[in-house]
Amino acid sequence: MKYVPSSLTRAIGRQGLVAQKNAPTLLFGAGVLGMIGATVLACRATLKVEEKLHSVQVDLHTANTNLKDVAEDPKDPRYDNNEYRKDIALIYGRATLDFAKLYGPSVLLGAASIAALTKSHNMLQDRLAAVTAAYAVVDTAFQRYRERVVEKYGLDEDQRLRYETEDVDIIEENGKIVSQVRVGPDENSMYARFFDQMSANWNVDPEINLLFLRNQQMWFNDLLTARGHVWLNEVYDSLDLDHTEAGAVVGWVISDGGDNYIDFGIWDGATQAARDFVNGREGAILLDFNVDGIILDKIGKPRRDRKWQS
Repeated sequence: MKYVPSSLTRAIGRQGLVAQKNAPTLLFGAGVLGMIGATVLACRATLKVEEKLHSVQVDLHTANTNLKDVAEDPKDPRYDNNEYRKDIALIYGRATLDFAKLYGPSVLLGAASIAALTKSHNMLQDRLAAVTAAYAVVDTAFQRYRERVVEKYGLDEDQRLRYETEDVDIIEENGKIVSQVRVGPDENSMYARFFDQMSANWNVDPEINLLFLRNQQMWFNDLLTARGHVWLNEVYDSLDLDHTEAGAVVGWVISDGGDNYIDFGIWDGATQAARDFVNGREGAILLDFNVDGIILDKIGKPRRDRKWQS
């Protein structure tokens, strides 16, 4: 007989999946609340410390007084050094137990909170590693696919398929084809950003803008050479552009598979807008960065050839 799951079973399974998905957030919240609770318990315990210390001091004073009386009258058999040492050990042992009872709950709760925070961090680290590895596999497969397309059909066909462009004929009145113009959606990458008057670093003088961008590109290339990696958000930051979620994991890294240099996409002269900006005819420019993609899985890997481009 075939088992047919009930709606209740599916609901329980779905809730378990949701809980598993949100486990890092739940553990982090529990850890934070636990640390707050541990702090409160420790503060409450501290209020009782003075009373416990006073009790210990009274007991120690009594033991010392009894020992002093014996020293003044050695023939008094009621109290000797052995009994004194036993009393001192008992006093300190009882004090230790009392303090353990006072601070024990806060210590245990704090330890559990640290464990929850650590587990949350480890789960996020594992998920990030899994996502990064999955992206690396997809990106590698896509690049190999593009290489095969370029090898078989050529770079122009690859660009046309990738950006969904098409060639439009310009025809004169007599029906003769004069030229072709390639049209289609914007071919800039998802990381491209405008550098214009919205940036605090923009200047009305186009030559100053050009000098600023050139210096920033040179500085980040030096940073890439010295440190081995640069995040895209760091470049956004220097240009007074808003951070993006992708910019936190995307950037450049010195590796065998990367360009090993940073380019803002200005000085290659590939577009008319870039040429106008370089020649001072345009005050704003769309920067398109040659990022290597997600670099988390590439940082720390040794490079066979240590000669890189600066």
